[in-house]
Amino acid sequence: MINQPNRRVQSSWPDVVFAVLARAAAILTLSLLLGIIGSLVVGAWPAIQEYGLSFLWRSEWDPVQDRYGGLVMIYGTLATSFIALLIAVPVSFGIAVFLTELSPSWLKRPLGTAVELLAAVPSIVYGMWGLLVFGPILVTYVQVPLQSMTQNVPFVGALFTGPPVGIGILSAGIILAIMIIPFIASVMRDVFEVTPPLLKESAYALGSTTWEVVWQVVLPFTKTGVIGGIMLGLGRALGETMAVTFLIGNMNQLNSPSVFEAANSIASALANEFAEAGEGLHQASLTYLGLVLFFITFVVLAFSRMLLARLQKSEGVRS
Repeated sequence: MINQPNRRVQSSWPDVVFAVLARAAAILTLSLLLGIIGSLVVGAWPAIQEYGLSFLWRSEWDPVQDRYGGLVMIYGTLATSFIALLIAVPVSFGIAVFLTELSPSWLKRPLGTAVELLAAVPSIVYGMWGLLVFGPILVTYVQVPLQSMTQNVPFVGALFTGPPVGIGILSAGIILAIMIIPFIASVMRDVFEVTPPLLKESAYALGSTTWEVVWQVVLPFTKTGVIGGIMLGLGRALGETMAVTFLIGNMNQLNSPSVFEAANSIASALANEFAEAGEGLHQASLTYLGLVLFFITFVVLAFSRMLLARLQKSEGVRS
């Protein structure tokens, strides 16, 4: 038996440089994140001292009297993002399933390219189109018929009240849905395509329908990527500025729970007021809104990680 000498792998200088650069990039990213949080806290500190957590449920926003509360902006941000996800997720899922399972081969590439090109349209173009074209269509074919059908229905009728002007929470939410569909659909399509063909072919061989294959084989295999794509779209919806500014109405008060009511969002308020805000409580309150938006995004990402961890744990229990 021949004894081979122990070979010690020594790192060459390119490996050392690569490791140092990779570590420096990670530290730089973390430092930037901490720096952003620190600057937001410092800028918002006068408003934090003045209002504390009550800023989150105060609805008054009056720069003249120097009184501020972020409830209207927080509600507008969450409501428009929820409406956008409610529309975009099933539509994106249908697009991804069609492209990966049902579409003829000659249609996959042009249709996939067309979906991805929607992501390249500037947000201000979406906002202008929504205000000038989509808004009047929404009023004529959705808002007016809904109001006439539900005006005497308790509770439900209150959700559809409001002047027929084509702007409001629903209009902004629908435009946001159109904007985030390309992101979610592209991610879903890509992760669906990495499902091993053997798994799908085995399911088809056992007599499964296309829906059963997608629901019981493709989705469980790609759930991490699907949830990641949804979170990507939600992040885009939460931070969108120009399209929402055109369509949400930019009103800093809530008169009713109607989805046709004009409101405001955090990003829209920052875009409209920050450049003209004077030093003091007004500017600090706007910075406080930015800190709240940062916290909302963090909570959404943390929730998605917890959801993925729970799904993986439940899979381990079933196995």
